[in-house]
Amino acid sequence: NIMNTPAESKILVTILTYNEGEKLREVVNRVPGRYRNDLLIVDDGSTDGSIDFLRQAGYKVISHRENLGVGAGIRSAFGFARRYEYDIVVIMAGNGKMQPDEISRLVEPILNGEADYVQGSRFIEGGKCPNLPFKRRMGIKILTWYANHVLGFNGTDISCGFRAYHLHIIDDPGIDIQQRWLNKYEMEYYLHYKAVKGGYKIIEVPISMTYAETKKDYTKIRPVVGWWSMIRPWVLLQLGLKK
Repeated sequence: NIMNTPAESKILVTILTYNEGEKLREVVNRVPGRYRNDLLIVDDGSTDGSIDFLRQAGYKVISHRENLGVGAGIRSAFGFARRYEYDIVVIMAGNGKMQPDEISRLVEPILNGEADYVQGSRFIEGGKCPNLPFKRRMGIKILTWYANHVLGFNGTDISCGFRAYHLHIIDDPGIDIQQRWLNKYEMEYYLHYKAVKGGYKIIEVPISMTYAETKKDYTKIRPVVGWWSMIRPWVLLQLGLKK
């Protein structure tokens, strides 16, 4: 593939959302001006009317008819990016925990040719995660240790969903994002596995994620089911049961 030089690279910022109400409006309003014209909202079957104002304001919106999952949202974003000839896709959540003013941190290493895929991290110097519940912190640490052990990759925050990808990764014939089993959390971990195993350049950058002090609604990840959805791709790929 012919890759655009950094100066020519087109960047698509994607916000994945499902029933985020007012939080979504706040996130969109905080997206830096230079990314505003290249902002895509992927609505995963919201029923709370939270995206109506975005449509009225003229933002690009893709709506799934039902709640399919994060992976399906990423697939929709990549499809849109391909159609409109974007080179880099940033993925972030519409729940207000991720900081839109940190988008450039994820994009710059790709623009500089240092990375093909950039992972946000709450746990490296400069990263922050105030009010992150202890049990969740330990879960992330264990999952990250397991990922590093399986992949031989030295990361610090495998479950952070604030990421940027250069789209030449999905042109790799060994990577098939159209598989329906990747619809939920599997997609992010499938792509991580494939990027590591494919020898792509991966780096982590520090990001901040803010959690509510109440500790209510701090994540939509369901215990056991959600965590298995994350680990499953590595198990299936390692065993050769999926491609």
